[in-house]
Amino acid sequence: MSAASLATMSADPMPGPPGQDARFEAYVVPELEILYRVAQSITRNPTDAEDLVQDTLIRAYRAIERFDGRYPRAWLLTIMRNAQINRVRRKRPELMRDPDETMARVADESPDGADAESQLMDQEFEAPIEDALAALPEKFRKVVELVDLNQLSYQEAADALGIPVGTVMSRLHRARRNIRQHLEASRIEEI
Repeated sequence: MSAASLATMSADPMPGPPGQDARFEAYVVPELEILYRVAQSITRNPTDAEDLVQDTLIRAYRAIERFDGRYPRAWLLTIMRNAQINRVRRKRPELMRDPDETMARVADESPDGADAESQLMDQEFEAPIEDALAALPEKFRKVVELVDLNQLSYQEAADALGIPVGTVMSRLHRARRNIRQHLEASRIEEI
C-alpha cells in the first residue's frame, strides 16, 4: 500500500469540530503504516487489510475528541482489534446458513489447495494454542498478540503498551514459556 493511498484513506470527507482534524493528523496519521502492517497480518489479505484500516480510521475519527492523547498506537490497535472482532461476528451467521456452501467456500479459500479435512485438523491443532494464549494473564497475552501475532517489533510493542522494551522482552519470554508448558500439559510438544 502506498503512502498516497494511505493518505487518501485518512482524508476527511466531512469537516468536524475545530481541533478534531488537527488531533486526527497528530495522533492517527503517523500510525497509518503500522496500522496497515498489523491489519495485513490479521487479515492475510491486502483488500481486507485496507477495509480494516479504513474502518479503524473512521472509528478513530469519530472518537478522537474523547481520546486523551496518551499512547495513540495502543488506542488505535485496540480500535482495530474491536473492529476486526465485529467484522468476524458479522460474517459468521452468513457462513452458517448453508453448511454445504460453507464447506465449499472453505475448500475454495484454502491457500495451499488443502482440503476441508486438513483445515479441520489445523483448527484442532490451533485450539490448544488458542487455549494456552487465553490462559495467559492480560499483560502477557497483549505482548504475544503484538509481537508474535501482529509482527510488531519489540520497540513498537513497547510504544503501543507504554512500557520499556526490556519489559516487553521479559513478558514475551515468560508468555512463551507458559504457552509451551500449557501445550506440553496438553500433550502437544511443538508450537
